[in-house]
Amino acid sequence: AANLYTVFGDAHLLDFVNAPLGKGRPVDRPLLPLIAVPTTAGTGSECTGAAIFDLTEKNAKTGIADRALKPTLGIIDPLNTRSMPKQVRLASGLDVLCHAIESYTAIPYNLRGEAPANPLLRPAYQGANPISDIWSFKALQMVVDALPRSVADEDDLEAHEAMTLAAAYAGIGFGNGGVHLMHGCSYGISGLNRAYYHPQYPTDHPLCPHGISVAVTSPAVAEFTGAMYPERHLAVARAMGADVTNAKMDDAGAILGDALRRFLRRLDVPDGISAFGYSSADIGPLVESILPQHRVLKLSPRQTGAEQIAWILERSLKNY
Repeated sequence: AANLYTVFGDAHLLDFVNAPLGKGRPVDRPLLPLIAVPTTAGTGSECTGAAIFDLTEKNAKTGIADRALKPTLGIIDPLNTRSMPKQVRLASGLDVLCHAIESYTAIPYNLRGEAPANPLLRPAYQGANPISDIWSFKALQMVVDALPRSVADEDDLEAHEAMTLAAAYAGIGFGNGGVHLMHGCSYGISGLNRAYYHPQYPTDHPLCPHGISVAVTSPAVAEFTGAMYPERHLAVARAMGADVTNAKMDDAGAILGDALRRFLRRLDVPDGISAFGYSSADIGPLVESILPQHRVLKLSPRQTGAEQIAWILERSLKNY
């Protein structure tokens, strides 16, 4: 973002921010060379064209997404992640998990509708496609094995290295294919948080780490999207250790949802959005905060509006 507004010095902040919160202006000239050196194993931002931030006046997380923002070079060294506290390893790693699952289960690229007349207006996220599938699914397999080990042992260098690679792999995957409802819901959950402080994070303001806010709705999202492309949901569930030998396609969402709950519980992830102080009375404001996230909601494999988001949030009040 600093690179972008250095080059476009006269632009207003909202000019490039994703519509409808901003104007969604395309980046129509090259930016300065950018070298990205990740110090966490999560966002994969050294491989993506997304810059995410809190837009406090709207009580929402949003961002800028344009392929022109992709770094010139990423230098990925697991030694740069050694100082992450346990909870940062957990939260950033869960972001990788959801990047991989969402990109793999997003609406296919060839079902997005007609492309814009101006190529500059093509979205940064294209939908699931044969290229993103390879990177996302490999990242998923790596995370399932490495994240529990990385969280459990700060000296497990092999696990830390696997997580830095998985973050980059998932970054390539979702940076091309895109994310959908887990991330879409997370922006409202973290943006409206007023009372929750996560362990080992700064205490000067309430904060629900991004990876945590994404993961807590993942079981319900899987249950919601499972009817679309159930074979993909079963493939993810199998990668997460579920026995799908005799599974029915109609049960794909429930099977993956249960696999995610087991994985999150094993890592001691907070028990749903009620752990952040939300109740059924907060569903309405949360939905209103989430609905403007068109950039990601449009990638859902299943048509999604206020009613569907409310269902996901209600199902996510408690996970265990």
